Amino acid sequence: MKLNQLKNYFAVMGLVAASVAADAQNAPKRKFIDPANMDLSVKPGDDFYQYASGTWIKSNPVPAKETRWGSFNELREFNAQAVKGLLEAAAADKNAPAGSVTRRVGDFYAAAMDSAAIEKLGYTPIKGDLEKIKQLKSIDDVLNHIAYMRTAGVGGGMFGLGVAQDRKNVTKYVVNISQGGTTLGDRDYYLKDDPQSTRIRAAYHVYMVKLFTLIGYSEAEAQQKAATVFNLEKSLAEKQMSRIEMRDQYKTYNKLTVAEFNKVTPHINWATMMPKYGINGQDTVLVNSPSFFKSLDGMLTSVPLSDWKTYLEWNVLKGAANSLSSPFVNASFAFTQAQTGQKVATPRWQRMSALTDGTIGELLGQLYVAKYFKPDAKVRMDQMIENLRKAFEIRINGLEWMSATTKKRALEKLHAFTPKVGYTTKWQTYTGLDINRNSYFQNLRNASIWGYKENISRLGKPVDRTRFGMTPPTVNASYSPTMNEIVFPAGILQFPFFDPNADDAVNYGGIGAVIGHEMSHGFDDTGSQYDKDGNLKNWWTDEDRAKFNEKTKALGDQFSSYTVVDTIHVLGKLTMGENIGDLGGLNAAYTAFKMTKQGQSNEKIDGFTPDQRFFLAWAQVWRGNILPEAAAQLIKTDPHSPGPYRTIGAPVNMDAWYKAFDVQPGDKLYKKPEDRIRLW
Repeated sequence: MKLNQLKNYFAVMGLVAASVAADAQNAPKRKFIDPANMDLSVKPGDDFYQYASGTWIKSNPVPAKETRWGSFNELREFNAQAVKGLLEAAAADKNAPAGSVTRRVGDFYAAAMDSAAIEKLGYTPIKGDLEKIKQLKSIDDVLNHIAYMRTAGVGGGMFGLGVAQDRKNVTKYVVNISQGGTTLGDRDYYLKDDPQSTRIRAAYHVYMVKLFTLIGYSEAEAQQKAATVFNLEKSLAEKQMSRIEMRDQYKTYNKLTVAEFNKVTPHINWATMMPKYGINGQDTVLVNSPSFFKSLDGMLTSVPLSDWKTYLEWNVLKGAANSLSSPFVNASFAFTQAQTGQKVATPRWQRMSALTDGTIGELLGQLYVAKYFKPDAKVRMDQMIENLRKAFEIRINGLEWMSATTKKRALEKLHAFTPKVGYTTKWQTYTGLDINRNSYFQNLRNASIWGYKENISRLGKPVDRTRFGMTPPTVNASYSPTMNEIVFPAGILQFPFFDPNADDAVNYGGIGAVIGHEMSHGFDDTGSQYDKDGNLKNWWTDEDRAKFNEKTKALGDQFSSYTVVDTIHVLGKLTMGENIGDLGGLNAAYTAFKMTKQGQSNEKIDGFTPDQRFFLAWAQVWRGNILPEAAAQLIKTDPHSPGPYRTIGAPVNMDAWYKAFDVQPGDKLYKKPEDRIRLW
């Protein structure tokens, strides 16, 4: 559950890197809450978002290479530049020993940046893959080839398959098989006829036609193939559960024996199929949507073989397009542009930096940590995490709506949280992954093969609780319900989330609220269904769960009333977990802040009281601009509410915010005390 993920977009939290702290000593003193960024002509009770950040928003339009721009993006840009420097230095280091971290990282990045070699190859790297598909003679061949594609690093299709913890027995790994097979970001893009869906479908058709023509098909052939792919994917989309339905932790938990699963899919024998995926000795699987697979099985006989072959061609094409020559990359960007409104493509160095991080992030991460993260940062974070844990304990004990029985179990879960800060304690070595300075595409294939093998190799082994889940440069934070852990990578540990020179109000309104947010995920509408050990198991009394559901419904209604673009509203049910995270997190952070010396004083800094600075610190984390196309897309696919509504959604339910800014009846954001939602 990423704190903010606008699909690799937002995140939350911070503590400053040592080199940045050193520079800060020589720089002009920072105003951590700067009135110059605010719009003081607006009443905070009418529009707290505009009041807190209006001038900043006006002065910081979305750059051409971005789809949004805000505090998170500024930090991501800083980290991107830091990573770029590390990668360029590694690539230029001629003395790095073969097999060393520096050499492997440098070779991977150098190959990725060798655009001349990539241009020369055109689509040669996938010609063999496309030729194999032409040789398929039956549906069994198609199923076998999908297994080959997955294990050979070519890509997937039809459905998802991997290994993860058993949600009801988290000490064990189990094979997870999931609905899938579509390209567009949400099933509704195939099924609905609203203007946005219609526009994206049209752009998708253009994209498919372009890629098919680039590999030699005529315009007419490409048009037909695009129609074939779309119709097949639409059939798959019709069988998929919605994103909101997928939030049901029990509905998506279907443990079946292989024999039982074979009855669901008579045309797929999983006993003989799984060994082709490199999986042996497993008699049980977890299936998130048996009804999807029942329908998919029917399609294996109702859809012509030629259509399935075209579908597989498309899966090869779309998976490789961004790694081929510029005509393919440009076509991919044109499709992205149509969906998000992004004006110009992200520079190659930035795309390849992100690719390196995403592919061999725990090699690159070692270089990042060595330069940008110091032990004292972790010490500081550990202290704040414990302060937030104490605050959360106080708040749980003070809940009027929860019984003593459920409180006891909630506290047991809180005390069992495992915090992880900065980076892993056991670096991944990528043993067996071959990286060659002269073979960019093959490096990617090798990494995909390695990653798949590493994933399925977990079967039969103890669950590895040292896994960090994110690479050190990542600007994000997370909570895992099955691990019952909160994770804060090094990359997010910087201003505006945390600064060692900032007052407590700023740090608790920033990183403190982020820590509280991740803790609150353990008690949101899905996380609260997992016990202290991480198992999907009810630990609530029926009466307490009913009261909790009543409160979450009110929160969902609050967010569903917010308009994003035109008539598009926030999806209160989709964003429920993150909204609970914000409400619980900000309350816990405020409780922790009030234990500090500053929190108990009324001394103003730069004209603002401690409480005002706390809420303004929260607001400046969420300030930003976003292109309307991107906003409309994210509202369907992202489980986080837009920044303006994250800014106000929690504070309007907190008495302290009303008092801090003298918000009165008649102000636009005013909620009666009895209507304020008090959850955690």
